[in-house]
Amino acid sequence: MDGKLSGWKQQIIGVAGTLGAPGLFLISFLDSSVLTFPIINDVLLIELSMQHPARMALYALMASLGSALGCVLLYFIARKGGEAFFQRKAGERANMIRRWVERNGFAGMLLAALLPPPTPFKIFVFAAGVFEVPLTSFASAISLARLIRYFGVGYLAVKYGNNALPFLAQHKVEVVIVMALFVAASFGLSRWMLREHPAASNA
Repeated sequence: MDGKLSGWKQQIIGVAGTLGAPGLFLISFLDSSVLTFPIINDVLLIELSMQHPARMALYALMASLGSALGCVLLYFIARKGGEAFFQRKAGERANMIRRWVERNGFAGMLLAALLPPPTPFKIFVFAAGVFEVPLTSFASAISLARLIRYFGVGYLAVKYGNNALPFLAQHKVEVVIVMALFVAASFGLSRWMLREHPAASNA
């Protein structure tokens, strides 16, 4: 994997690997915003969690926070005038992605963030900014998705060690189904919590 990255990216990865949790935050932030480090944050999370299992929760939290903030940065970049870029990158999928983020809001962004590669997730992030998905809804969905992902990867790293990523690759359909069920349950719960109560409406 490293052989496919440019020299300066490999230097960033090398430095991040020596920093522990702050390095994982940095890689996750960059990967979700202006650069791309294919699965490097997952690999680093697995390595650190294997070396220090008691710190797994810290590593997962730092990866989640870095990734969520990176997505928020990309969201604001898109809001500053990225529609032409979005149309060019999304191509024939542009209208579909636009309808998805506009119609589904929180649940749509959560599901997009949970789907495995080759889902073009950054295009969904860009679309959320371009078409002004509410920031609170966007950030909440991304944060929840990243917490699910990285705590899941961290747990598998502690339990299965070097076999964590192969396990995810071999069971990605099952993982997506479980995540989709979680999304549906979360969306239903949020709708129930935010429903208009008769007593409140009559006040």
